[in-house]
Amino acid sequence: MPEPSSTLKRRGRLFRIGAAFVVLLALAGYLVVQYVTGGNGPGCKVVSGKQDGEAYEFTPEQAVNAATIAAVGTGRGMPERAVAIALATSLQESGLRNIQHGDRDSLGLFQQRPSQGWGKPQQILDPTYAAGVFYEHLAKVPDYQKLPLTVAAQRVQRSGFPEAYAKHEPDAALLAAALTGTSPATLTCQGRVDATTVRSAGPDAVRAALVRDFGRDVVQPAGAEVSGRKPKSSPSPSVSASSGSRTVTLPVTAVNRPAKGRTVRERGWQLAHWAVANATALHIERVSFGGQEWIAGNTDSRWRTAGGSPGGAAVRIVTGQ
Repeated sequence: MPEPSSTLKRRGRLFRIGAAFVVLLALAGYLVVQYVTGGNGPGCKVVSGKQDGEAYEFTPEQAVNAATIAAVGTGRGMPERAVAIALATSLQESGLRNIQHGDRDSLGLFQQRPSQGWGKPQQILDPTYAAGVFYEHLAKVPDYQKLPLTVAAQRVQRSGFPEAYAKHEPDAALLAAALTGTSPATLTCQGRVDATTVRSAGPDAVRAALVRDFGRDVVQPAGAEVSGRKPKSSPSPSVSASSGSRTVTLPVTAVNRPAKGRTVRERGWQLAHWAVANATALHIERVSFGGQEWIAGNTDSRWRTAGGSPGGAAVRIVTGQ
């Protein structure tokens, strides 16, 4: 059998080199995208506080929306079960994304329809409004806490697929426990910043986002400093971020936490997890509460004992700028 010609050998060698080069380019592009958008995997993870191995991984975009849904719920005095129902509903309807399309005129996190009286399109596309009107309808469902999750969600949504919400219940329960603060140090994100999505950063952006989700009391409780005037009954403002400072400090007291049985510890962990969930969007680099600390960019993104940092009832958020 004749040997292949030198020309064929050369062509074969060039083909293999070219193929290897294409593979290397694809791998390099993949690594760059993964680095920019938060590394390997979705970027955020919540685990069970029961140490039973249950976990759910999700994206920074989903984390921001989930944190907003939980904040609006607790702000209305809704229980953890209500937050879990809302999160499962949004997971089914939109994948916890604030989408601008859907079946017919459905929009937003919960695919609410302007034509069905849920609000104007611009309102429905506001996550805070969308979550609030969902809870408003849920609160009118008799004994919703005792109903199966999929039944309670269906009573609000009137979906064509009434059983679809059930499959999201385990993930929604994990998120609700973390984002209402009942399950401490269970939510983490890698926190790497995507420069194409970060619109604003720094203490002012963090304060504005806190007010958006929790209301003004979270940063300015009764008696705190307003417009440069001295506080009437509080010795210091609840948020300290002087000119040039990168730190937002949120003292957690009975004054600035919702009532109805919520503890200071739960409020603190809710705010701490909220900050981690918003780390990518707001360029948050470090969060500490209760003697534990999360730092953006760590390989495993775990909460750790805060060396040298005081514990106490205050959440400290350090921004990147």
